[in-house]
Amino acid sequence: MAILEIKYLDVYAVFSILIIFGLIEVLGGLYGKNSKRSKNDWYVELLSTLQLFAFIKPVIFPLSALLFAKLLPEYRNSFIGSTLWVSTLFVSIGDDLLQYWYHRKAHEWPWLWKLHRPHHTAREMGVLVSYRNAVLYYVLMPNIWWLGTATYFGLYREVLIAIIIKQVIVTGAHSEARWDAFLYNHKILHPLAWLIERLISTPSTHFSHHGKSSNDGVSNPDGNFSNMFFIWDVIFGTALITRKYPEVYGIPDDPDDSWQSHLYYPFVKSAKSSSEIAT
Repeated sequence: MAILEIKYLDVYAVFSILIIFGLIEVLGGLYGKNSKRSKNDWYVELLSTLQLFAFIKPVIFPLSALLFAKLLPEYRNSFIGSTLWVSTLFVSIGDDLLQYWYHRKAHEWPWLWKLHRPHHTAREMGVLVSYRNAVLYYVLMPNIWWLGTATYFGLYREVLIAIIIKQVIVTGAHSEARWDAFLYNHKILHPLAWLIERLISTPSTHFSHHGKSSNDGVSNPDGNFSNMFFIWDVIFGTALITRKYPEVYGIPDDPDDSWQSHLYYPFVKSAKSSSEIAT
């Protein structure tokens, strides 16, 4: 596939997907005068997105290659020639399963939660909420290292395809475009909705994860951890499917920490003593 040979294809694809969904949100009025986004939120979202794609991934991928070049030099590019779609599925499953467990542990381990916490301080959904995490959260993220490793073993094309497909699903699951509402609003499509919402993350199932409290019967802040394949939540018993969307997003008793402490904790801590990231 010649298109996979385009340099920086993943970067072009990722930002095109973000722009398309973002434009839909703009046309829907998300960023208008009633927006709950503060200037601080914009700093968190824009800087975390930029740092992930401009610095973190470009560093981790070569480091992964360097590590395996030292440990297993004879296996470099050893999987070139594998059946494209089979190996793409292998790369995608490995990536997403690792991220499911990493994400789940971020809600169970206090030290990792503090790095993931910026993701949940967003008071409204949107495409850039996808990247609201501390820099160190991404440095430690195992699935990024997995993709770098797969690239070293010669699965470069598969990694590109996996990244693009996942970007569409993850962006769509965070976007206020709420594309799944179309399926819920037409009874004839309910069987299709039943299948899709158990296979991949949708706005309804992922918005539930961002809801402020499970007391509303819709939010599931300690579940619905999946990023691309929602089936992980179904398999591991952390799924909640309601076909509804929470009315309130964020974390309880949010002290509104600075963007610096959100992004660079534990190197920069919150100046607010009541904050979880003050220590």
